[in-house]
Amino acid sequence: MESMTTMPERDNYLWKKAKARVGFRIHLRTYLIINAGLWLIWVFTNFAFRSSGHYGSIFPWPFFPMIGWGIGLASHYLGVYHSNERSMIEEEYQKLVNQQR
Repeated sequence: MESMTTMPERDNYLWKKAKARVGFRIHLRTYLIINAGLWLIWVFTNFAFRSSGHYGSIFPWPFFPMIGWGIGLASHYLGVYHSNERSMIEEEYQKLVNQQR
């Protein structure tokens, strides 16, 4: 009989942390692709506007979604990579234990 190897138990905290980091990377990739597309749209429409004989500046409107979404992306990054949730939970737990005594 062949021996079956068993996988070690998964640490739920590390699993959630890994999921959050992958989620952030997907969010970042989406942000970059969509914003690159918005800037391309702006460049091509600006070029078409100028080539049709209109001169002047077309305001770079992709700046607004980029900044707004960028704030959300920065918040996501801080929550995933700079969160000390575990220590906060342990601290709160110790407070509750001390209140019980």
